[in-house]
Amino acid sequence: MKEILVTVLLIISQLVSAQSRKVYMFSYFRGNGEDGLHLAYSRDGLKFTALGNEKSFLAPTVGISKLMRDPCIIQTPDGIFHMVWTAGWTERGIGYSSSRDLLTWTEQKYFPVMEKEPTARNCWAPEINYDKKKKQFLIIWSTTIPGRFPDTEKGGDSGYNHRIYSVTTKDFMTFSDTDLFYDKGFNVIDATINKTGRKWFMLIKDETRNPPQKNIRITTAKSLYGPYSGPSEPITGKYWAEGPSSIKINGMWHVYFDKYTENKMGAVISKDLKKWEDISEKVSFPDGVRHGTIFETDESTLQKLLNHGQVR
Repeated sequence: MKEILVTVLLIISQLVSAQSRKVYMFSYFRGNGEDGLHLAYSRDGLKFTALGNEKSFLAPTVGISKLMRDPCIIQTPDGIFHMVWTAGWTERGIGYSSSRDLLTWTEQKYFPVMEKEPTARNCWAPEINYDKKKKQFLIIWSTTIPGRFPDTEKGGDSGYNHRIYSVTTKDFMTFSDTDLFYDKGFNVIDATINKTGRKWFMLIKDETRNPPQKNIRITTAKSLYGPYSGPSEPITGKYWAEGPSSIKINGMWHVYFDKYTENKMGAVISKDLKKWEDISEKVSFPDGVRHGTIFETDESTLQKLLNHGQVR
């Protein structure tokens, strides 16, 4: 009887361990973002496998263009996944939806975060963070407002001259006023924030075209809300990288990014966010992956996705 009990307890322990095992998910888009949200998973942070037979999990319904580019997903302590995305090339707002299982999503909303700037050309690559202490969300994105920063207006592509802007919200119904979040005197897009110890770091893309930069850099702050420092030297090589996303795996920070001129993903790793090693040749992603977000979930969530008609 004792042996049976020990065996049962061992099986239960193994099941609990398996269900709580870390799984790394990557949200992304394909093409121009017409068909919506795509997901891939990995157990080691190196090899990512597409879910859903590479079909979309959620089709876009908001905005003029009805696109779903640059999907950013986080999970809050209550278990809910929150997603924001670029709703179109020339929108003055962003898309939002939430889910408990990455399968069933709430009705999509459109947040007109730049509606008070009638000349704003775009709202690109929104990213969302959750402040546990204040119980509120910080959303950041990049926008070009013609004439706002004349000193760097000639250095961009087709007149684009971005800075990073932000809003906060507790309930996705009321929002703070839109603020200028990051301006260090250069064209910047694709900002994403993470925390290490007591410090916050923000990855950004220097979008300067003339002379060319087009690389990923890192900035730091003592608070989620900044102010963030000036940029580091490039961590992804000389140029042609965008859409960074970071996560810590086995004590190493992994930064994934879109090598958009080569139509493939790249990655660099670091222990201290100062010395970086390029591991692009060691990572693999499904064909057609574009700018997305890495986030952590558990085996239970993955199994629900796999059991919902997905393939391993």
